Amino acid sequence: MSVGGTREWQSRVVPRYQRRTERVDEAILGLYLAGANTRRVKSALSPLLTGAPLSKDAVSRLVGRMTEDFESWRSRELADEDIVYLYLDGWCPKVRIGKRRERVPVLVTLGVRRDGERVVLDIRIAGDESAAAWGEVIADLVRRKLRAPVLAVIDGSPGMPEALCRHWPKIAIQRCTVHKLRNLAAKAPVSMREELSEDYRRVIYGKTATEVEKARAAFAKKWKLRCPAVERSFKEAGDDLFTFLRFPTSQWKALRTTNALERINEEFRRRTRTQASLPGENSVLLLLFGLPRSGKIKMRKIDGWEDLPKRPTKGEEAAYGHESAPELTSKKRLHRLTDTTGVPV
Repeated sequence: MSVGGTREWQSRVVPRYQRRTERVDEAILGLYLAGANTRRVKSALSPLLTGAPLSKDAVSRLVGRMTEDFESWRSRELADEDIVYLYLDGWCPKVRIGKRRERVPVLVTLGVRRDGERVVLDIRIAGDESAAAWGEVIADLVRRKLRAPVLAVIDGSPGMPEALCRHWPKIAIQRCTVHKLRNLAAKAPVSMREELSEDYRRVIYGKTATEVEKARAAFAKKWKLRCPAVERSFKEAGDDLFTFLRFPTSQWKALRTTNALERINEEFRRRTRTQASLPGENSVLLLLFGLPRSGKIKMRKIDGWEDLPKRPTKGEEAAYGHESAPELTSKKRLHRLTDTTGVPV
């Protein structure tokens, strides 16, 4: 403040040395990532930016800054992330490659912290959803020092359990029950699919482990006669379809499927619904990265987070090795440490 009692004016909306608010920058990036070119972005925002016209370089700088943030984010160390559960899934948005529109597999890895909070750990584009592609994802998580989770919930891609157990031999595997239902329905005649779905839901949504196991045996017996291909596909998943039974019942809903990733997928589809395809692979990654980062997606804690396994004591770490106390065996993936209630600790 000067001697005369005046002071330099400062905007409470736009920080010093900045020409636009963060919300305007977000709008510019959103339009660009959704496929609008620079001319269309300028045209759409011209009524808001009459005093400071938007240049092509301004858009390039914003995208470049976000790209740098993304590269830094996806190479960050994960040693401080106390991850208990992992969700791994992928889907295929349409992308413009040259003059063609192609579906490109996007692989997303979500972690659940010990306090129940969900956090995106990795986003990448792969040539396909193969065991090799997921193996690279898992190897990269290990390289970034992610400690062994207790459980991985997966979509059933061939070779993924082996890739997980290669790096974390004691991790438990849960096959997504929704993906398996789709597999089963594809094996059955159309006229049987409704009946199949009803029987399958009785298996998966039983209220107790005993009820589930009883329905499981009845399902296998019935469909071995009705449609052997369904029974073979059901048996293929084995016990990995029922790993959730070894966890607290409050978490069964969260652990049966990869639906924890659905909030990200849903918002991504909503943002790109009006686009026939995205302008390139980089746009897919930046848009997925930008949604949670900008607060557009708020991921709540998983159901039953209060019953998550507690941090191992120093005595347990000494007895079983660092972060091994809560893990389950890779052979049965079920019988390791349990407390008096039979719940993994």
